[in-house]
Amino acid sequence: MRKKFAIFGDPVEHSLSPLMHNSAFVEFGFDGVYFKEHLKDGSKLKDRFFELNLSGANITVPHKEAAFRAADILDDFAKRANAVNTLVNKDGVLYGYNTDAPGFLNAIKKFDNIKTILILGAGGTAQATSLFLKDAGYNVEILNRSKPRLEYFKEKGFKTYSFDEFKTRPYDLVVNMTSAGLKDENLPAPKEILEKLFLDAKGAVDIIYGKETPFLKLAKSFNLKTADGKDMLIEQGVLAFDYFTNHRFDLEEIRKIMQEALREY
Repeated sequence: MRKKFAIFGDPVEHSLSPLMHNSAFVEFGFDGVYFKEHLKDGSKLKDRFFELNLSGANITVPHKEAAFRAADILDDFAKRANAVNTLVNKDGVLYGYNTDAPGFLNAIKKFDNIKTILILGAGGTAQATSLFLKDAGYNVEILNRSKPRLEYFKEKGFKTYSFDEFKTRPYDLVVNMTSAGLKDENLPAPKEILEKLFLDAKGAVDIIYGKETPFLKLAKSFNLKTADGKDMLIEQGVLAFDYFTNHRFDLEEIRKIMQEALREY
């Protein structure tokens, strides 16, 4: 019987996850299908998951914290991060995982000598990734528009700043983990702050993929090494596929198939 998988988000029409996962299903001869599910209200995530009779799902912005609340059983890292991007249905019990963070860590290996990282944004992706990077030995700080969402990071021991109190200093890598630039031409922070940051940075990463965002365009004007979210998308997708298929396939083979599927993007 064919197993069904989906990605939930708002927006979700831009997602390339179905292309990656469906390509891997075909290559491995796995009887599965993966599709997009536009969900506006995160509180309805669990009900919709079971209405669709899904075996698993990925969750993108802005529902990763809602997915955390929807999971019946959380792995240790998702529990610490308060954010879930992968759900697996095991006999009616929802298991929650976070593959964003290890995916991001694998994706930034192309940048040399990175020690200090400034994350822009304080949502579910930032929560998970900041913890994982800290565990890996990076010095991570958080900059967000407003203060209330920074409380989580303060409790975890991070230095945090809102725009109005931030004083720029050198960071090796500046990372946009907001949705600014996804459906608009907005920057994730005031231009004058970003320009000062880019004067001293070694690189800039935007987790948005499929377009050159205003954030990356500005970083390139400072001759910085840049990367969009495609590598992170692939790396987190490899790990999610591994959970979906109960560790049946070789990770490197999954990676090759997904990289090939997105070669033209």
